[in-house]
Amino acid sequence: MPRRSSDPVRRRRSMRVAAGALAAVAVGAALTGPSAFADAETSRPAGPRDAVQQRLDRLVSEDGFPGVLASVRGTGGRVRDYTAGVGDLQTHRPVPRDGQVRIGSNTKTFTAVVVLHLVGEGRIDLDATVEHYLPGVVRGNGNDGSKITVRQLLGQTSGLADYDDVLFTRSQDLIDKSHSYYEPRRLVDAALTSAPHFAPGERWEYSNTNYVLAGLIVEQVTERPIGEEITNRIIKPLGLRDTYWPGVGEQRLRGSHPQGYVAVAPGAPWVDVTEMDPSLGWSAGQLVSTPDELRAFFDALVGGRLLKPAQQVAMMTTVPAPGFEPTGEYEYGLGIARFELSCGGYAWGHGGDIQGFETRNLATRDGRSAVVAVTGLPTSEQMLAEVNKTVDAALCGSDR
Repeated sequence: MPRRSSDPVRRRRSMRVAAGALAAVAVGAALTGPSAFADAETSRPAGPRDAVQQRLDRLVSEDGFPGVLASVRGTGGRVRDYTAGVGDLQTHRPVPRDGQVRIGSNTKTFTAVVVLHLVGEGRIDLDATVEHYLPGVVRGNGNDGSKITVRQLLGQTSGLADYDDVLFTRSQDLIDKSHSYYEPRRLVDAALTSAPHFAPGERWEYSNTNYVLAGLIVEQVTERPIGEEITNRIIKPLGLRDTYWPGVGEQRLRGSHPQGYVAVAPGAPWVDVTEMDPSLGWSAGQLVSTPDELRAFFDALVGGRLLKPAQQVAMMTTVPAPGFEPTGEYEYGLGIARFELSCGGYAWGHGGDIQGFETRNLATRDGRSAVVAVTGLPTSEQMLAEVNKTVDAALCGSDR
């Protein structure tokens, strides 16, 4: 939750529900030690272990993640699904192939697409103010919705504080508040107890508050729930059968899934938080998907199949995003980020963290894409970096 730019682990651009808790373990070792899962059974079929599989195995054996799922698409269109580790630390059951995971801040990209749909329909103006759509909502402590545009919300340049910093202040909150329900306005109001971090448009800084406000604007304009708009405009048209917006109070994952874990200190045991209320993410981080379907979404988006040309250009017009990730240089558009690949060229993605799960993903315009999901939140910058490097390596090797 709470995040200061001086802390590298907290600077990641995901749905930073763990950021405050992870601050205490920013330089710690893997929680239960690399050897704990080194010989764990996996659900992958027998056969030669390619470079991607070897990297996923290392995320378990060397970095200490309980389980890993991945989906990789090469330039020829071939899709490969991978798993490593175990799906349940109690039973040691295998990681389900392409199982459901909470995708955290990847939800922001879905929300941005819906907003840009409405821009294309003439129902939202990117340069209109928050006050125009949500009169009186963003006021107090120096916060002023009449000075913040919709474009600044989507581009993370509003200056608004992150509600995570207010609602989650202790490591134990990751567990103690995992079943708490949050109304969207409660999230916004929590953020507004803090003064803005800078004047709108002055610089870039990640804040979940921006995307909750974007969701509220969608609901104001359409007079329908944001989850329904995401479903009808993106999930159903793309045929994503295992991607869904959890209902109010829905805490269990619906389909086949691994367990998700957090830990509150270095060396502490993983705690199962698979069943939790994702409302603290709402339009900034509530969705559930699978690696394959999340990859298919970014394939469609980067390939220009979800937005009109003008809105596609707007989404992919970027600004520098310092600290978005500890590895590589990123630039941020409207709900999507651009990353320079180690093998040359650029890829687009977002990524997300929420209790129990972290996902990282990239897609290129030539048809390559990769998603890696781990079933425990990183507790060090090194763990986070290794997940990012694995996605980069999978994408760079996916043309073989």
